Amino acid sequence: MGGPRTQQDVEPFLSNIFADRDIIKLPFQSILGPLIVRRRVEKVKQQYMKIGGGSPIEKWTRIQGQEMVKILDRTSSGTGPHHYYVGFRYTMPDMRQAVEEMLNDGIDHVVAFTQYQQYSGTTTGSNLNELCRIQKQLDPQAKLRWSFIDRWGTHPKLISAFADRVEAQVRKLPRNMQLTTPVIFSAHSLPLNVVNRGDPYVAEVGGTVAYVVDELRRRGITNPYRLTWQSAVGPQRWMGPQTEFAIESYGAHGYKSLVMVPIAFTSDHIETLFELDIEYGEVAEKAGITHYLRAEALNDHPPFVDTLATIVKEHIDAGFPTSPQLLLADPGEESPQTALTREWIAAQAQRVAARK
Repeated sequence: MGGPRTQQDVEPFLSNIFADRDIIKLPFQSILGPLIVRRRVEKVKQQYMKIGGGSPIEKWTRIQGQEMVKILDRTSSGTGPHHYYVGFRYTMPDMRQAVEEMLNDGIDHVVAFTQYQQYSGTTTGSNLNELCRIQKQLDPQAKLRWSFIDRWGTHPKLISAFADRVEAQVRKLPRNMQLTTPVIFSAHSLPLNVVNRGDPYVAEVGGTVAYVVDELRRRGITNPYRLTWQSAVGPQRWMGPQTEFAIESYGAHGYKSLVMVPIAFTSDHIETLFELDIEYGEVAEKAGITHYLRAEALNDHPPFVDTLATIVKEHIDAGFPTSPQLLLADPGEESPQTALTREWIAAQAQRVAARK
């Protein structure tokens, strides 16, 4: 997705989001989308000012990429040297810039490695749709061969890295709170019309939570937990319960402590630094919660960087497979572009297989 580098980038960032029908479908979108952006832009600018003026997501993504390729150059030297490219969906550096750089560098094989660990048509799917369009524009002769890592939300090393972050916060609690404090796993919500068409995101986020909880149990952390949903915007109905409501509810039931876990995000950005830390921190304070802790994002946590490198190496060692899940359409309605993208992915899988 990316995030605005500066205050000037906020409006085009929001405009790109509300123009993307893969993520939000609105009636009269060309009219209603810009209207929502105009109403929200100053508020969102203020939110970014409270976290430094812009999003740190590019910084963290580049650090992760740099450290990942260092590991790959050691562990998979036969396929090196390795390079990383950053292609965001709604901000610079975007997908077009990334593909242009690859072509200029003479790259032969590209692993499109989503940094959304749980798959949704609104996130990874939207990115793949954009990649398909841009590849056909910039590389009509198909010089680049593509393979895809489209989901990795239950990878053992990712689960361990998340458990590290949760455990660290639970251990910070006063002893009399350590066993009873609810752990709230918070993920970005989805419009219900997307959920109802069969998008796998909700199930995959639940899978990540289940594996993390299982790992925490092995470490002796038996706290109760719930999965909630944040960041709903616009007039549509969204997946719930909303994280803000859950915080208010637990405060009303007498809980004085919560551990919040951003389970669908790996890098700090506005949803962690502003929404979870500042906005929901204020909600917690008003609800009487005196110990409101948030598990750190994975960012440059060494076990997480090792996770990224391990996933790519496993993809290489397995012969660059394409997930069967990626080739399966949702039961509900899909866009013509999504169908074209799936055909392109299947063709790329055949190209890669032919080169083995």
